[in-house]
Amino acid sequence: MNRRKKEADQHKGWNISISGVFIAMVMGIVLISVVAATLIFVQIYRNAMEQSAVTSSSQSCEQVQNTVENYTQDMRIILEGIVARMRHENNHSEEYIQNLVNIRSDVVAVTICGEDGELLRYWNRGQKLKENYRIVQSTEMEDDDARLRITKPYVESLFEGYYPWVVTVYQKIQKEDGTSIQVNIDIRFSDIANYVDDVGIGQHGYAYIADEKGNLIYHPQQQLIYSGLKEEKGMDLKEGTHIQEQAIYTVKNLENCDWKIVGVCYVDEMITEKVSSAVSRLLIVLCLVMGAVFLLGWAFSELFSAPVRQLADDMHRFEKNAENFVFEPMAGTTEITTLSNSFEHMVVKIQKLMEQVRQEEITLRKTELKALQAQINPHFLYNTLDAIAWMCEDGKNEDAEEMVTALARLFRISISKGHELIPIEKEVEHAKSYLKIENYRYKNKFTYSFEVEESCLSYLCNKITLQPIIENAIYHGVKQMIDEGEIWIRIFEDGEDIIFQVEDNGIGMTEEQCREILRKEPGDRTGIGIKNVNDRIKIYFGSNYGLNITSELDEGTCVTIRMPKVREEEYEKK
Repeated sequence: MNRRKKEADQHKGWNISISGVFIAMVMGIVLISVVAATLIFVQIYRNAMEQSAVTSSSQSCEQVQNTVENYTQDMRIILEGIVARMRHENNHSEEYIQNLVNIRSDVVAVTICGEDGELLRYWNRGQKLKENYRIVQSTEMEDDDARLRITKPYVESLFEGYYPWVVTVYQKIQKEDGTSIQVNIDIRFSDIANYVDDVGIGQHGYAYIADEKGNLIYHPQQQLIYSGLKEEKGMDLKEGTHIQEQAIYTVKNLENCDWKIVGVCYVDEMITEKVSSAVSRLLIVLCLVMGAVFLLGWAFSELFSAPVRQLADDMHRFEKNAENFVFEPMAGTTEITTLSNSFEHMVVKIQKLMEQVRQEEITLRKTELKALQAQINPHFLYNTLDAIAWMCEDGKNEDAEEMVTALARLFRISISKGHELIPIEKEVEHAKSYLKIENYRYKNKFTYSFEVEESCLSYLCNKITLQPIIENAIYHGVKQMIDEGEIWIRIFEDGEDIIFQVEDNGIGMTEEQCREILRKEPGDRTGIGIKNVNDRIKIYFGSNYGLNITSELDEGTCVTIRMPKVREEEYEKK
């Protein structure tokens, strides 16, 4: 019953703020009003703008028509001048035509062809005629047609190393001697194309040239058309204005040839350009109104909502980092000030309690460390002293002396002036002393070796780390073997960590036994115990460090210890 009541209380409030409701309501009204006004405005002016687009397109096409028509008329005059001189050829005809070619940069060449298409004469700017050449011989129009005869654009290939893009203006004439020839003027088509490219109808509109049969003569995007990436739909339209699929096509026929100019523009684009100024003004007004609404809502929010949000943010920050959190009381209404003062008192009280708990944890950790270090195995000490006594009775004084020296060194390093961390070099010396003692006790029972990277010796580690692991390898590994056992001790770097490994070729353990070793309390036969070592490392360095045991039955056991790299100067600062 209480749980249901608690859940109901949690869902009583709405997850909205007063300032948010106020701002959303006013801004919604403004947006609806402005959008409605804009739609009405666009609808009223759409027809007018469409007519304006048609007029603009027609004027642009007419401009192109006049320009191309004037240009072709100029070519017609030149052609008629050449034809007149060819009808009554004299000594000045050759000079006249050559001067014409030299003066007019758009005239590539003038050629004279016979009835069978054979090249009779030509004039150019000094290019060498190819041995194998091709003449464009066109008969698309009858001679009695009064309009100018022009071929489609093509690449001229009469001369060596010279391939201009041209159209040919031509006319057939009957000479006085009764023979028929054709006069050709090859005109650089790029000049005509430049006229068309410069025409823009709106931002994306354009003009192009086609013939009366619907064949494309020139298009600014003709590469896209030829490659199939664009389709042009206006080439077969008659003269006039046509609106198709939101596009306006304006067609103008040239009077002096069979070409026509087609202008293309887009209705939406033209309307957008015309009404953009008025729409921009509406948008400016909208922005000003929305800005005023926002400022009003912001002021309202600052007065009521902002202090509450800030207090909630401070609570979240306090949850994430309570120990280092610093709260600054906030000003506001009476209710906000009361909440702020209460939260400040709560923060101070909680931080004091946290500091008290932290100090207690530090004291407890130090006590635990001392207790763990104090668990020295008296059984090991008794057996060692007993072995020394037997050596003395047997007259093995030198062996007894070395064993006593090793035992003294072992305990001296264990004390280590009360410090928990000692250099790895000292820890290795401690392990060697222990192995030396055990090797005396178990003659010919096992051998051992050390592989220690020189760079690791200066770093610090927990004291008495290797000895319990080695002790476990002796008592539970190689001691129970019939053959001679081996123990390998390795110390090496691994990134920012130091790795200790103690491996033996003993009888091995199961996975359950490996896990049990890290769980059980240390006994007499395991010294201060493997669990002891693992606990001390984790207490001192954290849960990311400690021991890992891998073993296989009848194969051996490997204990891996991971510690961070700690230098002596860093340890002294703590």
